[in-house]
Amino acid sequence: MEAMLVLFFLSPIATFSENNKRLKRRSTEDFESLPYVCTLLNSSLWTYYGITKPGGILVATFNGFGIFVEAVYVVLFLVYVPKNMKVKTGILVGIVDVGFLTAAIVVTQLALEGETRIGAIGFMGCGLKIIINGSPFAVMVPNGIGFLLGTAQLFLYAIYKNAKSSSNNSAIEGLMEQGWQKQPLILPLH
Repeated sequence: MEAMLVLFFLSPIATFSENNKRLKRRSTEDFESLPYVCTLLNSSLWTYYGITKPGGILVATFNGFGIFVEAVYVVLFLVYVPKNMKVKTGILVGIVDVGFLTAAIVVTQLALEGETRIGAIGFMGCGLKIIINGSPFAVMVPNGIGFLLGTAQLFLYAIYKNAKSSSNNSAIEGLMEQGWQKQPLILPLH
């Protein structure tokens, strides 16, 4: 498990080495820093968890390595990001990796104790990890929902395409022709 964690932290090296031309041009071009910023926060939370939990030294050690690796990636982004994105990336790092982490540490230290503190830190780490790993699916969700709604619409059309109008429908149509469509649906209380 720990070897997989180390490989997870080192996996972006392939991206950087394949795109060495970007580093030679001193530009990150179309790469986003958000995944690295969030992974740095996640490693920091899990290191804090490992330090706080009795017997959690292994968790703290491997995620401490993750902090180092992710910090290198974030620094590379801050060095090579185009000037118009440098401020945005710096603010993102400040809010997420400094602000949120500091707030999490201060709140859990002041407001929680013992197993409750450890559980809260673990919950934050797990929640962030789920978001990080699930984020690629965000592109698929709107398409999936659209597919389901479109399919439902086709089924409804197939069911009701040959339906005959009822006498009640023609009565409603007659009222609408007489101007009743402008009547309020809910009458005011007097």
